[in-house]
Amino acid sequence: MRKILALLLLSLFPVLSFAQLRLVRENRQVSMNDAVPKGNYSGIAHIDSTLYAVVSDKSDIDGFYLFDIVTDSLTGEVTAVYNRGFRGDSTLAGGDCEAIVYLAPSNTFLVAREADNRVVEFDIDGKLTGRELKVPDMFRYSGNGNARGNYGFESLAADEATGLIWTVTESTLSSDGLAATSVNGIKNRLRLQSYGYSSFQPIAQYAYLMDAPTANADSRNYAMGVSELTALPDGRLLVLEREFFVARNYLGSYVVNKIYEVNPSDGTPVSASEPLNADSPYLAKRLVCEFETKLSLVSRSIANYEGMCLGQILADGTRSIVLVSDSQNRYRGVLRDWVKTIVVE
Repeated sequence: MRKILALLLLSLFPVLSFAQLRLVRENRQVSMNDAVPKGNYSGIAHIDSTLYAVVSDKSDIDGFYLFDIVTDSLTGEVTAVYNRGFRGDSTLAGGDCEAIVYLAPSNTFLVAREADNRVVEFDIDGKLTGRELKVPDMFRYSGNGNARGNYGFESLAADEATGLIWTVTESTLSSDGLAATSVNGIKNRLRLQSYGYSSFQPIAQYAYLMDAPTANADSRNYAMGVSELTALPDGRLLVLEREFFVARNYLGSYVVNKIYEVNPSDGTPVSASEPLNADSPYLAKRLVCEFETKLSLVSRSIANYEGMCLGQILADGTRSIVLVSDSQNRYRGVLRDWVKTIVVE
């Protein structure tokens, strides 16, 4: 009888099959202004120990910075940042580079160019290798593409253990419906696209439904979308949903950041030829961490977090996750280049 009741309860209340991440600690954000050039830092990848590769979406040429980001071995809090310089390729520029991942076996990097939604490979010296992901045409801006301008690829994730690379557009493809704005309350419908880690060929797509916007007012500027992905070694993904509301007179502007956990292996792939709708099989998601930054008379903490990656494993076995913000070149001396960590287990 107990067995029958248990099966009945499971059928009524399905449980996510993966072990859930637990937030151990959310650390304060730390300004990098004194340590790095002012920039538009929108993607970060962990290489080894304290060494990270970081992309800025307004670099003169495409490439990446190398930063040392030192964290406390007990708390995971950032204690120091050092700039090791920029590495790029003068044959490619204007890419609006928004995301980066490190591929350890080849000692190379993939960088997402939102300008044309290409994902190209660089070697450790910042030179193009000639390889890139075979991005499906539907993610292009023209021809058979459905991506909205400036709402293309902001995210990249890769994991050698699963043999997968992941991308997603920041906002809804035009073929899948309307994009969220500060006044329409629409939830963005996105497609998580996987690729082979070695082949760079597309494999499968999964539907992802964002939360509804918190905003309900006209804005000077507004950005609502997924700004980053991070892959975990067991196949799960962390998804950074970011809502950036810029008030008409700037004061009252805010950014809502939410980090969700999803497991594509528990989901159902979707067809590239069928538009997403309310009944599409969206991945189950679980909130890991949520935080808000603001611009007000008493607070200038506002930070538009666009980069996220796994950081170092701490002394107690927990894992840090590192985030960097896009300051728009420290816009008008108000915005800062922030770095922040959270700790999970």
